[in-house]
This record gives sequence, C-alpha cells and structure tokens, in this order.
Amino acid sequence: MEGSSLLPLQRALGYTFADEGLLLTALTHTSFSNENKSTSKSNERIEFLGDAVLGLTISHILFHRYPTASEGVLSLYRQYLVCEATLARVAQRLSLGSYLRLGRGEERQGGREKRSILADATEALFAAIFLDAGEEAGGILADIMTKLFHDELLACERLRSGDYKSRLQQLVEQDGNERLNYRVASVQGPVHDPIFHVEALLNTNVIGKGVGRSKQEAEQLAAREALLLFGAKNL
Repeated sequence: MEGSSLLPLQRALGYTFADEGLLLTALTHTSFSNENKSTSKSNERIEFLGDAVLGLTISHILFHRYPTASEGVLSLYRQYLVCEATLARVAQRLSLGSYLRLGRGEERQGGREKRSILADATEALFAAIFLDAGEEAGGILADIMTKLFHDELLACERLRSGDYKSRLQQLVEQDGNERLNYRVASVQGPVHDPIFHVEALLNTNVIGKGVGRSKQEAEQLAAREALLLFGAKNL
C-alpha cells in the first residue's frame, strides 16, 4: 500500500502523518502479518496502546463537556463511546475497512466488514496518531475524536434529559446479540386511573421493574432500575 493511497484517509482524519509507517502498522491485521512475517508487523501491539489513548481522551472530552455530571454518568457515557459497536461505526465513517491489510483467508471471510476488526483498527489508529504527534498529541486527538464521535456525543446530550430508556438502549447496543424489551406484568386499579407494573427484559431476563400511572412512566422507571443494576450512579 503506497503512501499516496492513504491520503484520503488522512484527509478524513484531518491529520497528516510524519511517519506513515505508524499508520500502515495500525492498518495491518494479524492475518496479513502472519503471511508476511519478514516485512510486516500487525496492529495488535499498537492497539493495546490505543485502548488506553482512547479511554483517556474520551474521558478528557467528557470531563470538560459535562462539568456538572457525576462520576457515574460520565462512566456511563464513556462506556457507550468506547464500546466495539461505536468504534465500528466510527471506522465505517472513515471507510477504514477499505484501507486494512488483511490476509487472504480473512479477506475471503469478509474481514473488512467485521465489527471487531474495525474496532481494533480504530484503536490502533488513535495510538498511531498519539505516537506520531508527540507533545501535541493530546490536543490533536481531542479535536479528532470530537469530530469523529460527533453523533455519539449528541446522543449523550439527549441522555442528559433523563430519558432512561434511551440511556439503557445505548448500553444494550454495545452487544449486537442482546435484545431489550418491556412488558406489562400487571395493571391494577380502576379503568379510569390504572397503575402499570412494567418489567425491562434483557433477552429473557428481568433487569428492572417500574410502577407508574402510564405505561411510558413505568417503562422509564424500569429502565432506571436496570441502569442502577449496571452500575450507573446518581441518576
């Protein structure tokens, strides 16, 4: 992969690498490295650093963006922003899959679209920028991530409204295999003034219960209880 072919990616990032070798390493999957042991190293090691870079930079962004938010709320937002599903979406916005260096077998198996591979490459990409940018890395990465995570940061803004159902949905979406549903367990009281008992279910497991004078209110309270179960504080 020649340096000129990486220019569109660098333009999308808003960052030009002084050492394009770092960028190339970030884009190299283990499957490619295994087939080219003498000339290429995979992004596994740099991705390890990228995980820490991502967590610190996102924490810094959230800390300044929400000066009155509690530690629990900030942790909830960070968990959503750094999860595999979010990182894969960021990778898709950058068309990162098209730049990856994959082994022949992984290529045949659709590796360019695999969420785990895209997420790992995104972390490796952030580490490459961190190493390349030197003393200016913190500010540069904060600017880049604020832009790349724009939609997800707006989602966090909406979650501050107290919409517990949306907040819980964001958490559940981190794992595409999980399914969140609500069911009315019972309705008590007269027809003109009912009280709804609602359960929040993750797959078939009850993770929260709520009671309200409308189905919507009870669902919100069930979602709030589920968030507390997941470790959210000061909701």
